Amino acid sequence: MACRRASKALGAVLALWAGAALGGPPERVVSINLCTDQLAMLLAKPGQLVSISRISQDPNVSVMLEEARKYPINHGQAEEVFRLNPDLVLAGQFTSSYTVGLLRRLGVEVAQLPIVTSLDQIPGAIREVGRLLGRAAQAETLATEFSADLAALRANPSNRPRAALHYANNYTSGDKSLANDILTAAGFANVALEAGLSGGGTLPMERLLMLMPDLIISGQHYPGASRSEAVLTHPAMNALRDRHAGSALSDAEWVCGTPAVLRAISRLQEAYE
Repeated sequence: MACRRASKALGAVLALWAGAALGGPPERVVSINLCTDQLAMLLAKPGQLVSISRISQDPNVSVMLEEARKYPINHGQAEEVFRLNPDLVLAGQFTSSYTVGLLRRLGVEVAQLPIVTSLDQIPGAIREVGRLLGRAAQAETLATEFSADLAALRANPSNRPRAALHYANNYTSGDKSLANDILTAAGFANVALEAGLSGGGTLPMERLLMLMPDLIISGQHYPGASRSEAVLTHPAMNALRDRHAGSALSDAEWVCGTPAVLRAISRLQEAYE
């Protein structure tokens, strides 16, 4: 009897080892990054995604708020994540190195996805998450649909209106950024490039006023008081909006390289019609 039980136990262990060796899809996935949260929610099979980051349920930055509320949240702490017994953790390029390192030392597989800085990188990000989740076919369908929808939305006017992204503390996005790609796809020219900005950086308000853009896209206000947001309603900026078109769009649609950027492009085009 004891031998039979031992034989069955050994058989079970070997079966589990064989499944792992064959590279079966992960059964318990935890995401600790807003952008991987969204891609995982789009692609995971029912029951596969067991927790997503706390920020995914923040209405100010989450573009999939209602879907996110269906999942337990985590705070990105290694000890907390480890207790969830994941066989895969999805993280971002700049997720805490302490968290990532400790989880890996504990034997947990952690996949860190790079930041998406262009629209052309989004299909690849979708396919990579699909590969990690064992959902390659679903990812291929989503990536193909995204590429087709993007191609249909892309504008290539002969005369591009000049637009400025203006966020708290006079932050803006220049070349080599997803925000710049969104502006370009919508048919605009980013005035930050005229100022020589690459990536993200600050554009002094005085310089922005001298550039006189055709459209100002302001960041949204967040709960609580912040002096850095005062520039969004500065009298000079309000006067510029009175003379030119102005628009405040949801930051959530611009944050991550997901199909949600298509809505940002569409809204931009509508704002200047």
